[in-house]
Amino acid sequence: MSAGARRFFIRGRKLLFREENGALRLYNGPDVQALYRRDLGGGIGEVIALAEQEPPPAACVEISLRGAYAHLPEPVWMWAGRAMQILDWRQQHQYCGRCGEKTVEQHGEFAMLCPACGLRSYPRLTPAVIMAVTGGGEILLGRSRHFPGGMYSTLAGFVEPGETLEEAVRREVFEETGIAVVGIRYFGSQPWPFPNSLMVGFFAQADGDQAIHPNCDELEDARWFSPDNLPLLPDRMSIARRLIDAFLALPGNG
Repeated sequence: MSAGARRFFIRGRKLLFREENGALRLYNGPDVQALYRRDLGGGIGEVIALAEQEPPPAACVEISLRGAYAHLPEPVWMWAGRAMQILDWRQQHQYCGRCGEKTVEQHGEFAMLCPACGLRSYPRLTPAVIMAVTGGGEILLGRSRHFPGGMYSTLAGFVEPGETLEEAVRREVFEETGIAVVGIRYFGSQPWPFPNSLMVGFFAQADGDQAIHPNCDELEDARWFSPDNLPLLPDRMSIARRLIDAFLALPGNG
């Protein structure tokens, strides 16, 4: 492995850490009996899966991927997400989805090959749009029922077959809040391994003054918020928070 590469030891859905000098760092050995190991490509390192039935190595601490954000530099945390997704893909494609035959893992690419019918199954990636909708110096935020108390976030939703990303933005905002938007512009993207999404961020503007009509099947509440009267916001690990921070950085919003 290259000097900057990491080894991600994973047991179940948790990363293995070890305390060193009062801080938690990724466990890096000694090696243990592994169920599976695979190079992650791109000089990132490798993923090493351990059996859930076996106890973790001595003095190890097991931390969820979300919890690991507090202990890893962001690029390394994203690599850990890649490692988790590779394990999910391999587990979920052990049999062909077309004919049911046992698949064979390919090592020249991330693919599971069916030796009977030739179907190749690649790691699943689900595109989703996430939007900072603005209007009159305010930002439109919604609250899902599963959010922590008092937290609101930007609107988001999965892209449907046959849709462009811009069409998905317009549809999701209208379905969730009844607000029509214009001026859609790309902001950035983020792999989101919970479990296998690619979040594609946009800014959009409300098309004039419109009343909010929250979709009760989608949201518990939706409101306009001014920069000086914001609710509890998502963690900084998320592109949702980056969209909100970018809104706050606009001239006049500081």
